[in-house]
Amino acid sequence: MTPYRLPYPVPGVIWASLPMPTLLIDAANRILDVNPAAETFLNASDRAVRGQPAFDRLLIDAPMEEALARARANQSPLNINDVDVTTGERPPVQCTIHLAPMHDNPDVVMIILSPREIADRMGRSMGVKSAARSAIGMAEMLAHEIKNPLAGISGAAQLLSMGLTPEDQELTDLIVEETRRIVKLLEQVEQFGNIRPPDRKPVNLHDALDRARKSALVGFAAHMTIVEDYDPSLPFTFADKDQLMQVFLNLIKNAAEACSKGGTIRLHTFYDLSLRLRRKEGAPAALPLQIEIIDDGPGIPPEIAAEIFEPFVSGRENGTGLGLALVSKIITDHEGWISVDSSPGRTAFRVSLPMAPKDKLKPLKEAP
Repeated sequence: MTPYRLPYPVPGVIWASLPMPTLLIDAANRILDVNPAAETFLNASDRAVRGQPAFDRLLIDAPMEEALARARANQSPLNINDVDVTTGERPPVQCTIHLAPMHDNPDVVMIILSPREIADRMGRSMGVKSAARSAIGMAEMLAHEIKNPLAGISGAAQLLSMGLTPEDQELTDLIVEETRRIVKLLEQVEQFGNIRPPDRKPVNLHDALDRARKSALVGFAAHMTIVEDYDPSLPFTFADKDQLMQVFLNLIKNAAEACSKGGTIRLHTFYDLSLRLRRKEGAPAALPLQIEIIDDGPGIPPEIAAEIFEPFVSGRENGTGLGLALVSKIITDHEGWISVDSSPGRTAFRVSLPMAPKDKLKPLKEAP
């Protein structure tokens, strides 16, 4: 079967540049062509899927045959909002589906999948940036106005305890314990308020993940099983190694604390070109390096799921709500994205990062 091609001067460039998974199907709803983003979504090459029934490869929770018939009959675009789409090999993704008949061939329809998770991540990141700016100002104020007086209160309580009975000493010990707890919280706030830009260099993601895994297993995640599911072919990212280590430690700690009675954490890396970010100067940048930290805990409470990356939002009784806010700030500083998909029994935090620029890799290749 000869694939249908767009009759324009540069179809290959436009087709390959589309960031959303896009398919062309014929009158019998067989696949004629898919773009690179669709190849990634389907986890199959263009050549492998051509001629196959589209809805054998895509499982869509919507009456697609009826929608396609309407689009062909009216020769006009049709949108289907908020439907679950899967390939059978991955969890369902909520998408908006765009159907567009081709003007030069009415039976051929272009199907564009617009995953909601991309739009959600973009909106969430903008909100986190705003929240981060507010928290930075608050951090400077709190650290200066509260932390120093607390040291005096703690010292005075320790002096008072020297001449008290054991019963009264319990009260002064409580003062000292609570002041130390507040100082520790303020230190975390100060860390969140640190505006030092990341010292970015080429970094092997798996080295950073392995360091975080080993550190977690001898400490807060000793009760967990951590499974590595890595794509060994991933290229280097461009990041501050220590800050990236902090991101992975915080996410693993969050997963371990969600599974207080034990469970499994899966560290999954893979390559996905479907997400692109427009930089400040206007040039689009791909974020193909994907890292998922997945746990089998109870999931994020629905009432806080939408604000989970904002400062002081926590699902734990004694949580500070700064760990995930710090993670989001670091990833934003690295020109990346972070998202979460949570349901009872499965919570997956995904970090999307850029590749290291080729000119930054040259010193590594030249080193002995």
